[in-house]
Amino acid sequence: MFNKNREQLGAAHRWVVKIGSAMITNEGQGLDNLSIDAWVAQMAELHQSGRELLLVTSGAVAEGMKRLGWRQRPTALADLQAAAAVGQMGLVQAWESAFERHGIQTAQVLLTHEDAADRQRYLNIRNTLRTLLRLRVVPVINENDTVPSRKSALATTIHWARWWRIWSRRNCMSYSPISRACTIKIPVNFWMPG
Repeated sequence: MFNKNREQLGAAHRWVVKIGSAMITNEGQGLDNLSIDAWVAQMAELHQSGRELLLVTSGAVAEGMKRLGWRQRPTALADLQAAAAVGQMGLVQAWESAFERHGIQTAQVLLTHEDAADRQRYLNIRNTLRTLLRLRVVPVINENDTVPSRKSALATTIHWARWWRIWSRRNCMSYSPISRACTIKIPVNFWMPG
């Protein structure tokens, strides 16, 4: 069963790669740059084989906490937003530097839930992403954690990964019209097609 899924995944033209906070942070102490470099090396191989990549990432709050010298995650929304704003600089820099070593350009795409809910904004985002993919640029997608009005809006990269999988559904292994989501099972250390 897994070998069949590996073959289907290997044949996919568009990949949505989601790397959440638990994976990207060094035990909550900022970004794990060694892991980022290893993931980018794998993604670069995919990119160089002609596949399209969209990267959905987290880690801005943890990186901001490190840069601000905070040892404990704040509870106040304004503090979380400030940490995200400071950390976003390091997050995008880490991804850009790692991809740049492989000759691949990246683009930062910061979104809110309202962007996905509004039809015109959705179409604008979709057109921008299609253009970036056509230009062979890897979009690095993250939620704009500086603007949500409630704490629960923070740390929702799984929401964005699902949204991009829906947008990319024609390239999924399977698509469920009931749940409106793709089913792609990728091990923690995702594999490279041969």
